[in-house]
Amino acid sequence: MSGETVITIVGNLVDDPELRFTPAGAAVAKFRIASTPRIFDRQTNEWKDGDALFLTCSVWRQAAENVAESLQRGVRVIVQGRLKQRSYEDREQVKRTVYEIDVDEVGPTLARATAKVAKNPSGGGQGRVAQEATQDPWAGAQPANGQAQGGGWGSTPPAAAPVGHPEQPPF
Repeated sequence: MSGETVITIVGNLVDDPELRFTPAGAAVAKFRIASTPRIFDRQTNEWKDGDALFLTCSVWRQAAENVAESLQRGVRVIVQGRLKQRSYEDREQVKRTVYEIDVDEVGPTLARATAKVAKNPSGGGQGRVAQEATQDPWAGAQPANGQAQGGGWGSTPPAAAPVGHPEQPPF
């Protein structure tokens, strides 16, 4: 995919994703996100919003169905895809240019939220965010031979470090 502009953007869904199907049966979901920069004003000691950037996003096939099932208006997401520019004429014959993202990856941000991921029954390694709790086959698992649970790499986990940045803007 050389020559394409790959972009990663974080923002909030403006609308619920709209799922449609092409005549050939391929699923496509469209959604819009608003990404608003936040700036800390040291004079007023407050966070201020900048101008919002609104982008329309399109995601295809199984990912489209996952997005439509998992995400809704207001959810903060991370989107990665290819930035596209498209020109057209509106009803009044005025030439317009829009920028859109052909989505490769999308998911909820976990900075201020939690999510449960469930793999699709069709396999393929793709996951989706479940709206309700799913049964976890590992929830009741016990360590073998009475071994202690912990560090994961055979050591004690390090002391908890502070999460986030002290001047991180609120969402």
